[in-house]
Amino acid sequence: MTRLPDFPWDSLAEVKARAQAHPGGIVDLSVGTPVDPVPDSIRAALASVSEIPGYPTTHGTPELREAAVTALRRRYGITGVEPDAVLPTIGSKEAVAWLPRLLGFGPGDVVVIPELAYPTYEVGALLAGAEVVRADGLTQLGPRRPAMIWLNSPSNPTGRVLGVDHLRKVVEWARERGTVVVSDECYLSLGWEAEPVSVLHPSVHGGQTDGLLAVHSLSKSANLASYRAGFVAGDPKLVKTLLEVRKHAGMIVPRPVQQAMVAALTDDEALAEQRERYRARRVVLRKALQDNGFEITHSEAGLYLWATRGESAQATVEWLAERGILVAPGTFYGPAGRDHVRVALTSTDERIDAAAERLAGSGD
Repeated sequence: MTRLPDFPWDSLAEVKARAQAHPGGIVDLSVGTPVDPVPDSIRAALASVSEIPGYPTTHGTPELREAAVTALRRRYGITGVEPDAVLPTIGSKEAVAWLPRLLGFGPGDVVVIPELAYPTYEVGALLAGAEVVRADGLTQLGPRRPAMIWLNSPSNPTGRVLGVDHLRKVVEWARERGTVVVSDECYLSLGWEAEPVSVLHPSVHGGQTDGLLAVHSLSKSANLASYRAGFVAGDPKLVKTLLEVRKHAGMIVPRPVQQAMVAALTDDEALAEQRERYRARRVVLRKALQDNGFEITHSEAGLYLWATRGESAQATVEWLAERGILVAPGTFYGPAGRDHVRVALTSTDERIDAAAERLAGSGD
């Protein structure tokens, strides 16, 4: 197996210590970790089945799979996905990391990831022994016939939203070549200046989900990062392949978490409340950054602001750390991020306000 890269966030230790030394304490905007409480409806659902002693099913309860199908239709206009084509995962990162290998890809196969991409896409390909190619356009691939293409809309880190025409073109191109398309849609519910569309929407796939998978997470939309609650949906044949391997490997979502997922997928009011929290924090941070010399690129959706001061990412990280603010350098996501930083909206209102105040008083 190819040696994996160092875990990016470990490299922030020194600059994090500098930010922590600020008299007002650190404002950590470097990771997308939820800080708001888990909704009461979800906590009650978790506890409601805590007495069950037996093994949970790898495929998930019928109630969970039906709740996922219903939520996809109600929230995102996704139709044509049957409950059997839904598979719960132990969070979405686990699914991202193991999908290429679980689908049988390996040495000699090519996995395409975005030029700016969540690092685990690359890690997943490397775990499978596949070749990684970074590309945002199909023409960049030339005559290659990839085994798998990752899409991510809204993007982490850039917040870019891919339009229906772009998604449809990728799907058609991939089907001509027998390429599996996997769309990371963990931020699908967080559209601000654009409305994200799923690769499973009929306007994209034309009524057929063959060759398509979408990865969803409840970490951001329902504050369930600690629960490890995600799912994959799409092509029934691909989901069946994943299910069979996961049965053998014991990759099972705990039964109480499955019940909590049902509640999260049903509670639209809780989702709306969480969206409003992120929207308000985004307004404060965006204005503070723009008022103090930052340019915001893309960022029309998702949980982050993709920002630049026209200098190296590391220089910006250090400049912000001197003000007690920790962000992630764009280089974590690929060479194309060399002059940007990713600023997360996942901090309390008080910490977001503190960051804005420090930026306003920063001078230069």
